[in-house]
Amino acid sequence: MKPNKPISIDVYIASFPKETQILLKQVRDTVRNAAPAALEVISYQMPAYKLNGILLYFAAFEKHIGFYPTSSAIKAFKEELSLYKGGKGSIQFPLDKPMPLELISRIVKFRVAENEGKVKAKTKKK
Repeated sequence: MKPNKPISIDVYIASFPKETQILLKQVRDTVRNAAPAALEVISYQMPAYKLNGILLYFAAFEKHIGFYPTSSAIKAFKEELSLYKGGKGSIQFPLDKPMPLELISRIVKFRVAENEGKVKAKTKKK
């Protein structure tokens, strides 16, 4: 049972069944490895990562892990993500399939580079 207002990502993950916890931990570890300098936070009651702005969010649901890396990342990985349900800025990874950890890692690295590029562009304007 998901807490109404989780105080940490550990508390968030612990609120789910063991099978879902395993998948959430895999996603968390993948994000941490791909963006080791990112700050872990809870935002919109979901685990989120910040590095020069928000990188992404993720959340567990009854039948999937929702992954929210922004619409630019969805567009950049459109072909590979076509295997999954999703929307403009979201992807649904089914709980009954292996998490695509290598793809998640590449998406996270894309988002890190994208946010770094925005910071550099702002710096040049000053």
